[in-house]
Amino acid sequence: ALALGAEITSTFKSDDKIKLGHADVVEEIIIGEDRLIRFSGVASGAACTVVLRGANKQILDEAERSLQDALCVVSQTTQETKTVLGGGCSESLMARA
Repeated sequence: ALALGAEITSTFKSDDKIKLGHADVVEEIIIGEDRLIRFSGVASGAACTVVLRGANKQILDEAERSLQDALCVVSQTTQETKTVLGGGCSESLMARA
């Protein structure tokens, strides 16, 4: 609802108070055996969906944890732009000094 610029409602009794969203294209896509609804040209333009697929529950759980870790890194990097290079870079620089 947020990506479409709409509000979630539990009843349709008062049509004039319901805020409907907008998308340029609404289509059903099939990934493997799963059917998904894809909205393109949404109002906010900043929404996405990640579809994880795996052979079993353990692989999906690990993929979800990895994705969560990556999203946290991106979030922290955008909030704090100072970085420290990894892979022993700091130790190498200190050893040369």
